[in-house]
Amino acid sequence: MKKNLILIAAALLLAMPFSVLTVLAASESSGTITMEFDLSGHPSDQETKLWIPYPLSDRDQLVSNIAVSGNYAQSAVYSDQKYSTPMLYARWDKGTNTRKLVLKFSVTRQEVIRKDFPKQEAPWDPADYALYLAPTSLGPIDGVVKDLADKIVGHNTTVYSKAKAIYDWTCENMYRDPNTKGCGPGDVCSLLQTPGGKCTDIHSVFVSLCRAVGVPAREVFGIRQGKKEIEDITTWQHCWAEFFLPGYGWVPVDPADVRKMMLTQNLKLDDQKTKEYREYFWGAWDAYRVKLAIGRDLLLNPPQAGKPLNTFGYPYAEIGGKALDWLEPATFKYTITYHK
Repeated sequence: MKKNLILIAAALLLAMPFSVLTVLAASESSGTITMEFDLSGHPSDQETKLWIPYPLSDRDQLVSNIAVSGNYAQSAVYSDQKYSTPMLYARWDKGTNTRKLVLKFSVTRQEVIRKDFPKQEAPWDPADYALYLAPTSLGPIDGVVKDLADKIVGHNTTVYSKAKAIYDWTCENMYRDPNTKGCGPGDVCSLLQTPGGKCTDIHSVFVSLCRAVGVPAREVFGIRQGKKEIEDITTWQHCWAEFFLPGYGWVPVDPADVRKMMLTQNLKLDDQKTKEYREYFWGAWDAYRVKLAIGRDLLLNPPQAGKPLNTFGYPYAEIGGKALDWLEPATFKYTITYHK
């Protein structure tokens, strides 16, 4: 009898339709990430400086076995003053021909599911979250952004209902443009005219729209983990988002991954898989990612010579005060490797 029940259960599982959970819902993902930098191909007659987003443990990820090596003249871990985003800084004196650094760490990342929302929102003071209600250089919260946000939320008055309306609008109206360089700059006004981009673009729109109607929200920058034994993840940077729900905490969302799945799997908005992805990424993140930074318009520590960084999801370097192109790892030069 027991054997028959087991066979029936197995048959039912095999007969079940495809679910996004079979792709996304590993409870955790672990591996070792190695970031290798070699700036030796650049002119050596000027001082060289390098800043790298630095991984830390939090409730969603455990970072261990951090090791840093290289021939730098100086190296230390700092954070910026506005967001407390950590960074590894290294400096080479002018005249140093070989300039190499390796950052290696192990990480175990949990799948994040926060969907047990309260029936009533607790009282809160927006002043406590002023940083995540403010505009940024590419993310205004007035003018056309405010007008659109008001139209989207309509008569909704709670933080939850406004954020959900904006999430749904973002899933339905933004799209992933595979030709966008890197993760995209997140220029919200341009994106409202041409709503195609990658993860930073899509989440910048979500965040700005949320902030425009009084919902604290922020982007999170990191990198995806691999799923094979060894993978080159040099260009696997990712941006996701979260909003603050009073009396509950920060709620994870990732409409950009909804649109990515739609593109890669050739899905339409009314397809069942799309509906499942939308439901999953409202209040959840899969485990195949590592958080590295938050914040926009960052002033690094020590301060960079150039203007504030729009985002800090990539390494940043200056030689003689001139920035290298962090979106060109082959010339920058760096590689990032994942080992399971």
